[in-house]
Amino acid sequence: MGIFIENLQDKIAFEGRVLELIEKSVEMILDKEGFEYPYDVSLMIVDNVTIREINLEHRKIDKPTDVLSFPILDMFEGVIKSSCGDFDKNEDAIVLGDIIISIEKALEQSLEYGHSFEREMIFLFTHGFYHLLGYDHDIEEREKKMLEKQNIILRELGLERI
Repeated sequence: MGIFIENLQDKIAFEGRVLELIEKSVEMILDKEGFEYPYDVSLMIVDNVTIREINLEHRKIDKPTDVLSFPILDMFEGVIKSSCGDFDKNEDAIVLGDIIISIEKALEQSLEYGHSFEREMIFLFTHGFYHLLGYDHDIEEREKKMLEKQNIILRELGLERI
């Protein structure tokens, strides 16, 4: 139960502090959302080639992106809308979905934006995680709400944008 992290690339080291920050951010998000159910989330760390293939297959966009989310449970802004979804009977947990992050894209963007790699990874992770909870940026009002939530987590983790 919890977050299952799989590193499917060997180009950039992925360890220590980033893993700790991911786990802390999950705890903080779920606490702030009042989500009290046992859960499973899969996080896959990939390279640009792999995320490009996934982006093409699922979104018909033939370029690498930074993060993709594939929610399983039907939620809207932190509220479960349907009991239909996946349930891991072995773990007795709700499967929220999958997050895929291109670690290469995260490193590129951290350099481009002039902040730490850790900050970019946690920004991308929280972005993906909020998508699993039914948040989106399809309209300006919802985008503002989602970004505010992400920024609160980043600030509390000491990862504010400078």
